[in-house]
Amino acid sequence: MREKNSTTVYSTDPNWRPEAQNERRQPQKQGVVYLRRETKGRGGKTVTIIDGLTGNLKQWKKELQRLCGSGGTVKGNVIEIQGDHRNKIFKYLETKGIRCKLAGG
Repeated sequence: MREKNSTTVYSTDPNWRPEAQNERRQPQKQGVVYLRRETKGRGGKTVTIIDGLTGNLKQWKKELQRLCGSGGTVKGNVIEIQGDHRNKIFKYLETKGIRCKLAGG
């Protein structure tokens, strides 16, 4: 008879992992999001960089592009939106309950 608090010590199942028994996926916590403006290396064009967002960055990019009415891309862990839209994005993310900080000139 198996007890409720017992753990498996050995298993013949090839897909068994000891940590899989207690594995519960915690939602990733949202930290501080930094909004900065950059022009270097872009031929003088201004780009708003959103750094620190978690979750599906492609979905975030779509929402922010729609909000700002401009193009954008995801590069690594940052989102780039064409133009200086820091104030719009700041207000939008604050309404979503995400802490933001403006950085850069």
